[in-house]
Amino acid sequence: MSTTNGDRAVNPLDDLASEEPPGIDAVAAAAAVEAAVDEDNSYGRLGRPLNRRSPAWMAMTATFGVALAAVVLWAVYAARQVLVLLLLSLFIAAGLDPLVNWFRRRGVPRGLAVLLVVVASLAALGGILDLVIPVVVKQVTQLVNALPGYGHQLNDRSSFLGRLNSRYHIVTTIQSHLAGGKGTSSIATGVLGVGKAVFSALTSTLVVVVVSIYLLADFPRFKRTIFALSPRSRRARVVLIGEEIFAKVGGYVLGNVFISVITGIGTWAWCLALGIPYPILLAVLVAVFDLVPLVGSTIAGIIVAAVGLTVSVPVAVFTAGFYIAYRLFEDYVLSPRIMRRTVAVPGLVTVVATLIGGALLGVVGALIAIPVAAGMNLLFEQVAAPASSAADRRLEVAAGSRSGMATDCELQSRGPGQEGAAVRVTRVSHADFPSSAGP
Repeated sequence: MSTTNGDRAVNPLDDLASEEPPGIDAVAAAAAVEAAVDEDNSYGRLGRPLNRRSPAWMAMTATFGVALAAVVLWAVYAARQVLVLLLLSLFIAAGLDPLVNWFRRRGVPRGLAVLLVVVASLAALGGILDLVIPVVVKQVTQLVNALPGYGHQLNDRSSFLGRLNSRYHIVTTIQSHLAGGKGTSSIATGVLGVGKAVFSALTSTLVVVVVSIYLLADFPRFKRTIFALSPRSRRARVVLIGEEIFAKVGGYVLGNVFISVITGIGTWAWCLALGIPYPILLAVLVAVFDLVPLVGSTIAGIIVAAVGLTVSVPVAVFTAGFYIAYRLFEDYVLSPRIMRRTVAVPGLVTVVATLIGGALLGVVGALIAIPVAAGMNLLFEQVAAPASSAADRRLEVAAGSRSGMATDCELQSRGPGQEGAAVRVTRVSHADFPSSAGP
């Protein structure tokens, strides 16, 4: 479609910047004609590809790539807290997905299976909170009421706490922080900080729960989207390896929760047996801390041993020994039996992965470090190592071919009576490349 400009016809698409530009309807009509719009191509056929070797295109691409990378890095840094919550939600959804699949294998539709898993998980969490919160509140109240007694023990030089106070000046340090009117502002700031932290924790928990439920309900579509990003020639192995990685994450989450429950029950029984106060509070604390690999139960054991000091020094020593023994039992007996079918990661890799994950993402990074390391180990075994071996074989074959060509040239360059030297050259050349023999 064209318009007339004087004595010649002008395509509206070529006349957009003229003094008398065509109407937008004429421009749209000309675009539809030139792009060959039909039922199959609502927006026309694709145009010819641009010349990507031109200096202008290369400069524009490089500039746009650097700018895009800078924007993406800035966006990731600005939204890092939200991204951590989303990562934790994905981790939880992957952990609950095996339970959904268990129901599906028994003929339950996925929607109903997700509903059952979510309701059961929330009911279990609510039941635990209903059992723990009243006891925790009672024991925290007892702790607050016992603080004056601990204060008197700090001033009594004959008691253990009094000897600690005389050596390290605990009371004097506390009084110096509260003196001069600074204590009131510090306490007020601390109260506001605690309130802000509690509100932030509740909000983050709500976000994680809601996003986890949505991800769990739509987990197959999420996986299909991830798999669709891979090249078609590699998609079959990507699907198989991806499914195995998701299975490892789910098995690790369920196994880690099970081990933490055992740790909490063991702490509760130990505290009852030795008369350590606040057994339920300490059991819940240890179970939560034990979710963090390597250091979680160790830190919790130090806290329980410190509480055991209020009973006696021998009780604290026995408690420390109990947690050292339990740490060894968990690492070498309990975890291998529960995790052997999910994550089989060497000990050094576990330690390094946990440290790096904690440094990058805090507690969330430490939680997901081991399954991430297991996934990377699987990728190395199934992708990187075979590719490296194939490259080495290609280099050996190429070296063998060059050796054969050199031997042929040597044979051709020798005259009669020099066959023995040629044979010796051939033997030396094949000895240099023992793995280059033909199939």
